[in-house]
Amino acid sequence: MIVRRRWTAAATTAILISAVLSHPGSAAAAPAAPASPITLTATETALVRVQLRDQAQLDRLVAAGADLANRPRARDGRILADLVLTGTQLAELTAQGATAVQVVQRAGDGTRNYADSVRAAQARTTAGLRAPAAGQRTTAAAAVDTLQVQQAYWWTTGGQTFLQAQVATTATDDPDVEITVSWRTADGATGSFPLYRFEDSGEYQYHYNLPQPVPTRPVQLTATSSLGGVSRVVTPALWPNVSPPPLPAGYQKDFIDAYLTPIDIQARIKRLARQYRDLVDVIDLPNRTQGYRRNAAGYLGDPAVAAVVVESVRFGDQNMNGVQVRTVDPGRANRPLTVNYRDRVLTVSLATDTAGKTVSTTDEVAAAINARQPERFRATVEDGSAGLPMPVAGPTRIDDGLQGTEVPARPWTVQALRLGVHRDGSRVGVLAYSQEHAREWATPLVTLEFAERMLANARTDPATRELLEQVDIFVIPTVNPDGANYSFNDFNFQRKNLVNHCTGAARDPKNRTSWGVDINRNYTVGSYFDGYVGASANCLSGNYAGTAELSEAESSNVIALAKDHPNIKFAMNVHSYGGYFMWPPGAYRADGRITLPRPSIDESTLFLNSARRIVGAIAQERGTVTWPSQTGPVADVLYSAAGNSADQLYYELGIFAWDFEVGNDRWNPATNQWEGVGFQPPFDEAHGESQEYAGGLVEMVRVARDYAAAESAG
Repeated sequence: MIVRRRWTAAATTAILISAVLSHPGSAAAAPAAPASPITLTATETALVRVQLRDQAQLDRLVAAGADLANRPRARDGRILADLVLTGTQLAELTAQGATAVQVVQRAGDGTRNYADSVRAAQARTTAGLRAPAAGQRTTAAAAVDTLQVQQAYWWTTGGQTFLQAQVATTATDDPDVEITVSWRTADGATGSFPLYRFEDSGEYQYHYNLPQPVPTRPVQLTATSSLGGVSRVVTPALWPNVSPPPLPAGYQKDFIDAYLTPIDIQARIKRLARQYRDLVDVIDLPNRTQGYRRNAAGYLGDPAVAAVVVESVRFGDQNMNGVQVRTVDPGRANRPLTVNYRDRVLTVSLATDTAGKTVSTTDEVAAAINARQPERFRATVEDGSAGLPMPVAGPTRIDDGLQGTEVPARPWTVQALRLGVHRDGSRVGVLAYSQEHAREWATPLVTLEFAERMLANARTDPATRELLEQVDIFVIPTVNPDGANYSFNDFNFQRKNLVNHCTGAARDPKNRTSWGVDINRNYTVGSYFDGYVGASANCLSGNYAGTAELSEAESSNVIALAKDHPNIKFAMNVHSYGGYFMWPPGAYRADGRITLPRPSIDESTLFLNSARRIVGAIAQERGTVTWPSQTGPVADVLYSAAGNSADQLYYELGIFAWDFEVGNDRWNPATNQWEGVGFQPPFDEAHGESQEYAGGLVEMVRVARDYAAAESAG
């Protein structure tokens, strides 16, 4: 069941500290509106790429806890944001001047894409942007600024060459500075494009733009500003300019033929342990999750008139689904309000006056249920019903609302695979883990494809066998199985786990798709509880940090595994979507944008050089290139993510911790635009992501091997 998702008032700073990109006076035209306006029905939910009207509109969305899928981007000076929206919310944004430019994914698409993937398998096997004001131009400057080209890279994918540049001006406090990049190719072709100002948490960072198509390899780039500044001439560098070893003849891959639910993943783990007994251990992680369970709940009365929400204290599967609740008129004068539970029926007999008229209010009914049946039920007045006369209503059946009939209703044991010849801690360890966020269906495909490749090729490929001799590999395919089960069966945009810490009116069933804890905001380093930005205390926020650091079984499992195996020195957290490659620091404090400590020069070099190697391995599969502007520390290339797992692994446990965001934007040559792929793309795209990013994980194992060898030699 899909329940209308509302903007919720964020109790703290939302995930994005508003970033500002501007290019006043740009001659570039705004992107054309779609040929047919994009609309949704009022209750339909979709992931939509929206061109926002201005910075103020983005600020309002952020403050209201909008479900932003990734960092807003620049396109021709306009603000593009990927938002999970209902039709009502999209209509509200459109009325405020926003324009929908792409439906990345609809709520029902996940179910269809899952079903399509299963059918295919059966067939095979039996920060933000600020737009310039119209016509705004920069006034004459008193002084010339200085420009520094921070990035200038080019690459070719799908037969098209792209150029990306990042330039900083010394006029950091002037929001009206325009910067234009001019380029020349080896055969003499020339062109130019504007850059857009990027601020984060009120601090100027640089000017940049999305990768721009150019006819062939660029050999010269210069930046000029509206203040008269001119950069030095630079030669754009090939990105990433690193290639992995070629795959040997007979190398086995492509083990993924369908989307996988947590139940499917559990079965595959069992099969791999049985098939490769000499190379695999299965680790049951210590903290069992809540499981695919919720409290039974329902409305006593009519929410449109007056109602009380009645909820079971125990989970619905614990003999509470189907319990009935009702209010009755005792039919006699001067009767008190009473509450009785018998034969799975909760009966509230309303109080009457001297004339025999019922006089109980919604508040009184809720209070009576809580006082007289606290071991079985809790009740709250439905929002908008406070103090109203309680009607005679029911009987109403309460239930947990869960649709996944094949999912076991019990606590879940999260499992990890341990791969290697020497699984005793004597070799350098690598951890790959995925699906902290439930809706990111492609991510377990990446980690399982990686595990299958390592195991299958260990018996036929000497290079793979050598890797498993030298590296101890740990894989957690699904960190958040409860949320994933809910995403597959109930609400495919579910991000969080299923633990409901909400109290009072927030427990209203209409909020059921907003309950849960964001697992990747529940760790201990740079957390919301320490004053860092990018998580929320609002239990309905998509970035709710939980009641305390490591309050959730899911996050505690990741850290328990890392602490129990101190040989782990490298880790990759696989997320989707957007095409990012990131590492710490991942969080900052808002005042002054004070990040967690920066890595040392040597460690920063290791992070970047390793990233080049891994990005090169990803590109080997189908030419997908993770942009240089999206390669770097989380806090710099995405946003501040308070309490994320990579920061805890790095700062507390000394692990070189990275993050993938698989699902890179795809270039559409027909529209000359980058287009998003979403959390649950058609399976062909998800399959491609599994293949290319599994290759990246194999390269991470080589990075770990080389690091261990260098440490031993040193």
